[in-house]
Amino acid sequence: MAKTNNAPKDAAKKDNKFVAFFKRIGTGCKGIISELKKVSWPTFGKVMAQTGVVLVVVLFFLVVIGAFDAGLTALLKLLLRNSQI
Repeated sequence: MAKTNNAPKDAAKKDNKFVAFFKRIGTGCKGIISELKKVSWPTFGKVMAQTGVVLVVVLFFLVVIGAFDAGLTALLKLLLRNSQI
């Protein structure tokens, strides 16, 4: 039986896999760019208005949670001051 040398074929397969990998990456990037062109981007004014709404809501909840925390802290201090531990 004669030995067959498959090294060149294996190397060619690895090269093809390497090239195919980068082709898939290129195809994926083209698809991403194509989809981003279809996006309807908001205007600067709309972004600023929505950012303002988010900031107002965050500040509102900051005040509510801060007041709740201060109330519970005062209650705890009152209970601990009157207790005989």
